[in-house]
Amino acid sequence: MQHGEIWRALDALAARKGLSSSGLARAAGLDPTTFNKSKRQAPDGKARWPSTESLARALDAAETSWEEFASLLAGNAGGGGRAIPIVGMARAGADGFFDENGFPVGADETVRFPDLGEDRVYALEIAGDSMEPVFRGGDLVIVQPGAAVRRGDRIVVRTRAGEVMAKVLGRRNDQNVELISVNPAYPARDIAVPDIDWIARILWASQ
Repeated sequence: MQHGEIWRALDALAARKGLSSSGLARAAGLDPTTFNKSKRQAPDGKARWPSTESLARALDAAETSWEEFASLLAGNAGGGGRAIPIVGMARAGADGFFDENGFPVGADETVRFPDLGEDRVYALEIAGDSMEPVFRGGDLVIVQPGAAVRRGDRIVVRTRAGEVMAKVLGRRNDQNVELISVNPAYPARDIAVPDIDWIARILWASQ
């Protein structure tokens, strides 16, 4: 997948919604210049990729799925993105399933996802009802290990005991992390920082 193909697909997405690239960025709550042609190359001429977060927000604003965006890519490049791993939450709790950076190894199933250069992402299949109605069992969420997280973000957390949870990040300090469920039937949990293996940000969901 080439850098220019991603940008052409973004332009096609904006046009399909009757927007300019600036209008799409504005609708996504981004700086209006985010997708401008002037932002597609660095001053030294090196190609710039749109960030996964900015693309996810653009797709949300355009009410377009990753699969539909992959189709736009296919129209521009004869491709359709790349295959990323799908991980079930039960399997995600198994010892040795993630590397030290929180990326899965040995996953058998894949799903198509736009190729964004160096971005490392995977899909996690939700289980349980603690995040209903935002996420339901069987939904796929796109997860990016290593992405910065802040209070209010939807996240996936893995404890050192092997528990894997999709939650909302609450208060966070050097001692504890508050994990909030959307479903009011589940109380918030405070997890000691040493008990957390990793936290990864949820970028997008399939529902």
